[in-house]
Amino acid sequence: MYVFLSISILLTICVVMAQLQQGGPDEKEKTTALKDLLSRIDLDELMKKDEPPLEFPDTLEGFEYVFNEKGQLRHIKTGEPFVFNYREDLHRWNQKRYEALGEIITKYIYELLQKECHLKKVTLPVDATESEPKSFIFMSEDALTNPNKLLVLIHGNGVVRAGQWARRLIINEDLDSGTQIPYIKRAIEEGYGVIVLNPNENYIEVEKTKAQVQLSSDSSDEPAEKRERKDKIQKETKKRRDFYEKYRNPQKEKETMQMYIRDNGSPEEHAVYVWDHFISQSAAENVVFVAHSYGGLAFVELMIQREAEVKNKVTAVALTDSVHNVWHQEAGKTIREWMRENCCNWVSSSEPLDTSVESMLPDCPRVSAGTERHELTSWKSFPSIFKFFSKAIEAKNSSVKPTQMRRSNRIKYEEL
Repeated sequence: MYVFLSISILLTICVVMAQLQQGGPDEKEKTTALKDLLSRIDLDELMKKDEPPLEFPDTLEGFEYVFNEKGQLRHIKTGEPFVFNYREDLHRWNQKRYEALGEIITKYIYELLQKECHLKKVTLPVDATESEPKSFIFMSEDALTNPNKLLVLIHGNGVVRAGQWARRLIINEDLDSGTQIPYIKRAIEEGYGVIVLNPNENYIEVEKTKAQVQLSSDSSDEPAEKRERKDKIQKETKKRRDFYEKYRNPQKEKETMQMYIRDNGSPEEHAVYVWDHFISQSAAENVVFVAHSYGGLAFVELMIQREAEVKNKVTAVALTDSVHNVWHQEAGKTIREWMRENCCNWVSSSEPLDTSVESMLPDCPRVSAGTERHELTSWKSFPSIFKFFSKAIEAKNSSVKPTQMRRSNRIKYEEL
């Protein structure tokens, strides 16, 4: 209640101030008085009365939630699904609570990848020192040695990490629709090796020290006069920002800095790095990809940078509502032609699953994923994608065998 009251009062004052500033000297005096009034309002104290501390449990049990036998997140006591608006009128606090739960779920999925799917965690960069920031991927024991098939999974951008398609689905729907676990288990059953990329793990956050904050503001080589003028503007801007920050963030959080992971500072860099150090080194005759949303863009970038290698090793690519753009990414004609033959994009659509959907871009065929929800496209197209892979591998093998047979006959003839 205090929140809405304070916001409404301040909005009214701001409107009045704007009206007064358009008037003469008397109005300007009134504006000064209103500014003085605003400066006396302690928004920190006012907002803290409503917003509880941003301190949350670090386990699912602490949140009083658990995944049931159907993989659905349910409250331990009531059996109800997750409730976002745990405290009414405190959207920011509720959002922070949701994010804290999401971090716990990310760790939970990592555990499932290792315990249920029997994948191993591999540190990146491969030659990382103890002190430098690190990332990781997951892979099956036979990922590099399986001579037949290898499945590579790339999720989209945002808060999701290795093994996830969409955090919202994991929390509000179930593990099957929101994670890559069904793909991994099906792939292992069908004799694939598996590599799970982690393209959003690009940096670690560390708290800034006062010295680092001061250094970042004093590191300019500009002339003193220009720097003084710039500093004055920045101080005024900071003053205004801090004033409004008292509403948005009454419990000021620690200032952090990002330390990027070597050669893995973006999803695109990560895809190329994993290709160079793992996928290209694998023994598999048939490598297939599933790439969702921004993962599709990362795959196209991989193709642009490693075109010959990808064409030689990859048999088929299933995209799910990919956001790639062959024009903006400047993919060449030979790449577009290869994509038309070897890729398929299951897109969000009201049409039934696998119905052809018209494309505005000259790259790969587009078919309906059987859902209009972007985040559900990977789950809804799941059975169709494995059929697509089976047909592609079968077609490749049938086209290779006659060539091998002819070569074998030729050798025998030459020997004779």
